[in-house]
Amino acid sequence: PMSSRTPPPSCVTHAREAMMTRLVVVLLGLGGAAAFVRTLESTRTRQTVARSHGGAFLSAEEKARLEEIAARIATPGKGITACDEGPGTIGSRFEAVGVENTEEHRRVYRQMLFETEGANEHLAAAILDPETIFQKNDEGVLFPEKLKALGISPGCKPHLKVFALPGTSGDTVMQGLDSLNVRLAQYAAGGCEFAKWRSPLEIDVASGRPTRLAVEANMRDLARYALISQAEGLVPIVEPDVSLKGSHDLETALAVNTAIQAELYHAMIEHGVYMEGTILKANMVNPGLSCPVDYSVEDIAEANLQLLRRCMPVAIRGVNYLSGGQSLEDAAARLSAINKAKRPTDPWNLSFSWSAALQFPLFDLCTGQAGVMPLDAMSALYAAELKIASDAARGLYDWPGTDGAHRAPPAAAAAAKEPAMAR
Repeated sequence: PMSSRTPPPSCVTHAREAMMTRLVVVLLGLGGAAAFVRTLESTRTRQTVARSHGGAFLSAEEKARLEEIAARIATPGKGITACDEGPGTIGSRFEAVGVENTEEHRRVYRQMLFETEGANEHLAAAILDPETIFQKNDEGVLFPEKLKALGISPGCKPHLKVFALPGTSGDTVMQGLDSLNVRLAQYAAGGCEFAKWRSPLEIDVASGRPTRLAVEANMRDLARYALISQAEGLVPIVEPDVSLKGSHDLETALAVNTAIQAELYHAMIEHGVYMEGTILKANMVNPGLSCPVDYSVEDIAEANLQLLRRCMPVAIRGVNYLSGGQSLEDAAARLSAINKAKRPTDPWNLSFSWSAALQFPLFDLCTGQAGVMPLDAMSALYAAELKIASDAARGLYDWPGTDGAHRAPPAAAAAAKEPAMAR
């Protein structure tokens, strides 16, 4: 039974309001009842707005700090280096090229990513694994402190676990909201200025994925995470990540991504998130890797801009695209094409937050080196990659040939022609 202090369920409240309305009709007549209903609806609206108004729980000083951090992350021409892989993930990359997965190897590798000469000219932020937050560079300076000295904002990825949603043919949600505030408070005390939460989704037209359930659950989790992050003084980077897997075409990708991001912003606003103090990290809208239809890089750029124009709030300063399995060449070509096609009415800073696209070529340099990382050569290549990424974020990168275009795999293209030939 409910205590005397427990608010009644909304269904009970609405039933009481309905009874009261019928009584007012009897007592006041239709005219008076209509005025009463308008007053009741106005009161209900004011209560809803007061409950869900963006950032109402934050002081003016807290809002200003979140906005200042978000503005730095959205510095034109600068992006994010995403080096938040857990020990297991980065360990598999090390082991694939013969490098032993030790904490020291992880430390010196990430030190190279942060301290490469000139990297801070192209980077506004770095996403760290919790292990890295509490590691130090060769001079004994904690990495978050060193990054700040370089003008790079340090942030964290809280540890999350993937959970398969039963009955959805493979859709997932991320688990990690429990005790999130405690972990984020520790990361903030360690020098972090933002956090990042990734919610992966896949498009599978045949099985009806992503399901409505998966979209709603993931986007509401992102909104709750964002709310908790801001309460702990961290700018939330929200990351809905639609995989490149699949055979869907570009039009389907655009429709699904629009539904996902529209749900995300609706959930964030309903949760009372301060939108001006957030950053979006998202996949680029692309056809599935197995799509049998060819698309130019300009087609892909236009689809991404259509998505932003249809549902991206202007309150959010920037989008940092993930690479998501794209090569550096394709990701840079597409990002530059998007920025070249921007209109004066497109206010967002569109940049990069890349991990694999930047790092896989660096790991290739380790092959055949007897387990030793050639850090000088890796640093030189990394600096060149960051220059390409930075140029793409300004729309100044001119890609060669057909980089960035989607070319249908031969098998998929042949399979698509067979039904037409049969007809």
